[in-house]
Amino acid sequence: MTLDPRLLEILACPDDKGPLLYIESETVLYNPRLQRRYAVDGDIPVMLVDEADAVDDDEHARLMAVVAERGIQPTFVVG
Repeated sequence: MTLDPRLLEILACPDDKGPLLYIESETVLYNPRLQRRYAVDGDIPVMLVDEADAVDDDEHARLMAVVAERGIQPTFVVG
């Protein structure tokens, strides 16, 4: 399921308020700064810090490889 592009433009991490990476193939929004993964249930992002998954360094590297391979851009650009 694809998230609405207008929603993606405004989605931010609820913890650090920074941009996220939408990895559609894994149905997650990922914050590489905090190494935190937020689930997308159907077409609804679960943006609750308490329900996010912390990822270890190996999983972070894997996710960032997927991001690089697919040219995934952040939900918004800071600055």
